[in-house]
Order: sequence, then C-alpha cells, then structure tokens
Amino acid sequence: MSESKRPGRRLVADRRYGKAPAPKPQPRAKSARRKAPARARRGGLAGLVGAVLGWFWRLILSIIWRATVIGALVLAVAVGYFYVQMPDMAALSDGRARGSVTMLDRDGAAFAWRGDQFGGVVTADTVSPHLKNAVIATEDKRFYQHFGLSPRGIASAMRINLSEGRSPLSGHGGSTITQQTAKLLCLGVEFDPAAWKSEQDYVADCRRGSVGRKLKEAIYAMAMEVKFSKDEILSIYLNRAYMGGGSYGAEAASQRYFGKHAAELNPAEAATLAGLLTAPTRLAPTTNLARSQARAATVLRLMREQGYLTAEEEQFYQANPATLSKEAATTRAGYFADWVMTQGPEFFTRNTTEDVTIETTLDPRIQAAAEAAITEIFSDKVKEGSEAQAAIVVMSADGAVRAMVGGREVDASGVFNRATQAKRQTGSSFKPFVYATALELGFSPLDTVEDAPFCMNIPGSGEWCPKNYTNEFKGTVTLTDALKWSLNIPAVKVSERVGRSLVHNVAYDFGIVSELADSPALALGSSEASLLEMTGAYAGILNGGSSVTPYGLVSLRMKGDTEPVMDGSGGIGERVINEKAARLLTWMMEKVVTEGSGQRARIDGWQIAGKTGTSTEARDAWFIGFTADYVTGVWMGYDDNTPLRGVTGGGLPAEIWHSAMARILKDMTPRPLPMIAPEPPAPVPQFQTPGTGVQQPSQQRGGGLEQLLRDIFGGGN
Repeated sequence: MSESKRPGRRLVADRRYGKAPAPKPQPRAKSARRKAPARARRGGLAGLVGAVLGWFWRLILSIIWRATVIGALVLAVAVGYFYVQMPDMAALSDGRARGSVTMLDRDGAAFAWRGDQFGGVVTADTVSPHLKNAVIATEDKRFYQHFGLSPRGIASAMRINLSEGRSPLSGHGGSTITQQTAKLLCLGVEFDPAAWKSEQDYVADCRRGSVGRKLKEAIYAMAMEVKFSKDEILSIYLNRAYMGGGSYGAEAASQRYFGKHAAELNPAEAATLAGLLTAPTRLAPTTNLARSQARAATVLRLMREQGYLTAEEEQFYQANPATLSKEAATTRAGYFADWVMTQGPEFFTRNTTEDVTIETTLDPRIQAAAEAAITEIFSDKVKEGSEAQAAIVVMSADGAVRAMVGGREVDASGVFNRATQAKRQTGSSFKPFVYATALELGFSPLDTVEDAPFCMNIPGSGEWCPKNYTNEFKGTVTLTDALKWSLNIPAVKVSERVGRSLVHNVAYDFGIVSELADSPALALGSSEASLLEMTGAYAGILNGGSSVTPYGLVSLRMKGDTEPVMDGSGGIGERVINEKAARLLTWMMEKVVTEGSGQRARIDGWQIAGKTGTSTEARDAWFIGFTADYVTGVWMGYDDNTPLRGVTGGGLPAEIWHSAMARILKDMTPRPLPMIAPEPPAPVPQFQTPGTGVQQPSQQRGGGLEQLLRDIFGGGN
C-alpha cells in the first residue's frame, strides 16, 4: 500500500497549539567552528605611542575623577564646618567692635556723631524696596541666581584686572553680596583686643586679599548660602555694611543723612546709600554732596537697565537728587565735638562699647557765626597761599563753651585743634591778670606809674631792659592808660611791685593751667597758654571775679535711657578777686576797645571790654574780649612759629572777633557791661618830684603806686 493511504494521527487543539519537544543538541564538528574576526592592530612605533597615550589618558581621567570626589568631600566638610560654627542671623546683625556717641546741641538737636553708629536691625523686607533693588543692581545683579559665587563675575573681574595691567586677583574681585557679607563677618572671626593691637589692624586682617584668604572666603560664602536664605544674607549685609559718616547699616545711614527710617527712602535716597558701598568715606554726602549725587545718578541708571525703574523715573530722580536733612546739612562743629570726646571717661566716649548720647553746650547759631568770621577774614584779608592759622572760642560767663573752631578749615574733625591743643605765648593778652592783682590789693585804675626807660638786673641773666612795642615812652600814666595802650614797662613795674608770685596765683586761679614763667617777663606774656585757657580766664573777669572751668559736656546717658549716667564737671568755681576789683578791671578793659589798641573790635551800640596781645617777634596775635553775654577769644599765627607780617592782636584777630560777634549779637538787645568807674581822686596839692619833670600824686590820693615803685626802681629822691 502506498504511504498516503496509511491512517494518520488525529489532530486535536491541545496538540496543535502545544509546545513542540525541544530538539536534542547536536554536537558541532570542529571544522564548523568559525573564529571572530580579530581587531586590526597597529604595528610599530605608532602603535606603541598610541598605547602609551591611551594609558596616560585613562590614568588622568582616573586621577581627575578621584580628585573630584575627594575635593567634593573636602569642600563638603569645610562648608559643614563653617555651617556648624556660624551663629544665627540675629547674632550677626550688629557686629560693631565699639559703640556710638551721638552729641546734641543746647537745643537737643544732633550735630555730631562719633564711634560706630547703628540705627537698629533692618531686614530685606522692612527696608524700602528701592534700597533693596539699588543694592542688588549695583553690587550683584545675579544675587538670586548664584550659589554664593559668580563664576561669570570672577572671570569678568580677572579680565578687567589683566586689561588694566594688574594681576588677575588684584583690583576688581567679582565678589557677590554673599562674599562681601562673609568679608564683613571676617569669616566668623570676632575682634579680640588681645590678638590685635587695634581695631584697624583687625579690619586690615579681615580685608587681606591673598589667594588662601579668597578661597576661605568662597567656602564661607557657600556655607552662608546653605545656612541662610537669600533675603537673610541680604539683611545681614544691609546691617553690617559701612556707609560713611560713622554709620554702620542702612538704618543708621538713612537717619544720619536723611533724617528718616530706611523703610521710607525714595529711589534717589536709596541710590545714594547704595552708591556709598564702593567708597563710603569718599562718597559720603556729608563729605562731598555733589560727588555723592553723581554716583547716585549712575546707580539710578543701573536700576533702570535692570528693570527696577522706568526711564521716566530715572530721569525724574536724576533731576531731583537726594539732599541732606537739616541736621546733617548743618555745621558739624568737628573741633568742638572732638574736644567734648575728651571730657568724659574713655569707656563712655572714645572706647565705648555702648551707644551713648551726650548733651552739650554748643549753640549752632554761634558756631556758624564763628566759622563764617574766620572764613570771611581769610578769604578777604589774608594773602592767597598763606599758611597762617586761626582759632576762636566763644563761651558764656560760666564757662559753657558755645562755639569752637580750631583752624581755618572750619569744618574739619579729627585734626590738630589749635583752640585746645596749641600752647602759644600770650603776649599782652596776659596783662589783665597783672592789673587784676593790683586792683585786688586796693590800687585804683587812676593810680599812676612812670613809663620811662629802665633796666633790671636779673640774677643769672644779667641786665634786662624791657621796651614798649612802639619804642616810645609816655611818662607818667594811669594804670588804665597803661593797659589801654598796652605799655610794657608799666606792666612790668606793677607786676614786680605787687609781687610776681601773686600774679602767678591770680592767673592760675583764673584758669591758666599751663606753666608760667618765673621772671619779670611774666607780665609781658612770655609764658604759653591755650586759647581755651585764656578765654576761660577772661570769663572769670566777666562773671565778677570767680574762676571758671570751661566745659562742653552737660550730661551723658545711655541711648534709650532718660536718666544721665554722669553730668558735666565745669562751671563757676571759687572766687579769685573781689567783685569790685573785677568791675573796675572791666572798666579798664572797656577803654582798650573804645580808646586803645582794640578799637577794631568795636560794635555800635554795644559795650565791649577786651585786650589785644602780640607775642615776641609777632609769632602770635590775640584778641580776647567780652560783652555782657559772651566771652570770645581769637588767636592767629603759624603752626611752625613763623612771625606774622604786619599782624598784631589789634589787627586781624580783632577783626575776626568783630565779624563773629556782630553776627552773634544780631537781633539781641544790648546790655551794659558789669563795670564800675573808679572814684575820682580828691583834689590835693601837687608837688614836683625833683629830677623827673613829672608831677607826683600825694599819698593821700589813695594810690601812691608811683612812689612805691620809685622805692624799688629808683628815678627820684
């Protein structure tokens, strides 16, 4: 039978779709195995070089990979270390090493600031949004995008430095606000007096620009980014940044310059503060308002370019720049403020760690008048290029200093104060103390003394022959005339007659604390004293003969307190001469101004008493005078003791005095000086003193000084 006819197996579904049994593996013949094609190999030197380069490349990649991992770990550890050490935001807001001193004038208005001013903590949310925008636009426009460092900014700064001929890391730093804040925090290192000689050394160390320092700064900045939010970092920056004028932080600067809170700043004011951050001392509006406004105009342009202002707003605020508040614009009375800082304990003034407020005696109107007088005279009557200096002090009869200028740069501070620190020969301005001693002993202003040539033998020095300034002699003169014409020979005679030691005592008791010479030249002002001492001593004459201690500090209190910690220590002291003697001396000194050497100081309608003074070779020129209300002293000279040319106390110093007092007394009602005229002598027979040709008053006249002097110096029988 054929095969097709054989009965087949029945097909069913489960067999149809079931898995076929796996075929048994068949061994393959060796001849059937096929080798994979081998990679083509380079032979020779090229192959060797390629193999070596490949090995080095793989090695470098391996090193880079491992170094990256290790570097990341080290960086993470470093960031973590700073993160753990970093205090919270509240502790970082006020990082001043010392406190502040705010000085108030006699009306209660602030006029000077010393130390480190801090107005209070602000945040990025509480300051004016214009200030926030101005700072970001000026200092770090990508502040909210970077992680504490700005590679683009660093690269740009390096390119600029190289183009300007500096090293890549010198000059522009490309620092972000975070990095600047890290630097302000001194990378977490606090000021330690034991570690640094001064706060300046500490700040200099914080600002070092070495590579290692910048690397550490970058790590600290990244730690800050981890620790704080962007707004918190900006808040720390706004509280710690120095903004000129002794102001630390936006709130202090806002109040210092504009008299308002940082939350109230308009775009022009905000731009001014933001512009200070690059050079706070040079750009401070109190230093140079025009320069500060020019910088603010640039900041306004940056704000417009970055979308914070419209073009119209930019133009408006550039055309209407920020101006100083009335308090900030007023005279700062730098010399006076510097002097007041020496009157209180150091731990409350120069080295205070607290914020204190000092009430002072300063009268801003009088201060402005004093400054204007010096400026006027030097502008109109002093030769251009002259290095002559001047100083002026104005005080009340009780020693309360109302104004002080210590140099021709009237608004300076932190410099040599010629009103308090310079000790200069007083010249004839010392003579009132000679006549005060005589009047205290009972002599009369109408007693006479002979103005004629005479010499004295001084032990150890030989013969000394004083001369008058004019080299002329007036014969017998009254004490009043001798003072009025500033005659030297009568002053020496009176001083020696009443006793040089008594003259010493009177001058000391009136407040001349400088050492006085123990020689007959004492009467001619050969000793040195400061202008403040001399003006204070004249105040004792005005108040009726009692000493005064010049003072400027009225009270000192901690900021925020109402009760003072201390009060001033100046004022009227003990009596030096009796009141009658003081009133008679005032009468004599009034003649100096109305008839004598001080006539340039006269002011119509006012009684004025005073005295001129010119030292040896005209190295110093003085005029000190007073009305019933104020005592004003003026000194003029060169710092190096160069003689003045054509200047005496009755010249430019008297004119400065007149210019200042005319302004001070304006709109005031004239008051008479507290003076009394001497009683005229009773008529008595006169007799001729043999050999002199000058009539000698009788002893019955109540004086007889000339005869007593003749007993000492000779000149008659």
